[in-house]
Amino acid sequence: MRTNFIWAILVMLTALLEAQWPYFLRVQGVVPQLVLILVVYFAITDGEERAMFTGLLGGLFQEVATDDVLGHRVLCLVVVGYVAGTMSRRLITENPAVKASAVFVASIMHGVLYLIIDYIQRPGMVNVSGQLVALFPQAFYTALVAPLLLALLTFTPMPQHRRAM
Repeated sequence: MRTNFIWAILVMLTALLEAQWPYFLRVQGVVPQLVLILVVYFAITDGEERAMFTGLLGGLFQEVATDDVLGHRVLCLVVVGYVAGTMSRRLITENPAVKASAVFVASIMHGVLYLIIDYIQRPGMVNVSGQLVALFPQAFYTALVAPLLLALLTFTPMPQHRRAM
């Protein structure tokens, strides 16, 4: 029970930090996806289910805080959480470079999924080339921030539920 409470508070605070204070994290107009890092972290440590719930809770808080259409971020983060959790079973995930690479791939996947969903819902309104150009710098910046945030997460009072490989 205590673990779930700490997890929920951590996800909510991270989502609100990313949604409400992006200027604090912005470098050259690019903001890292902190909730995505949490999704990948929980996919590696706890599996698909915790990662998908992290994507659900973090995506809901981001969308409510930014007055965005409900469902875009949630769906993308849940799918990324499932794929990252499934793939983490097959990878040796103790190396920080593997974790950063997983975050980079997850960020690219999240951006492409978000762009596809946005284009399907609003075909004439989406600037596809502009979003694709911003996708790789954001994924790279998120992957650079990931080892720092993942190191901070190891100091949280949550028990590490490492799955047997």
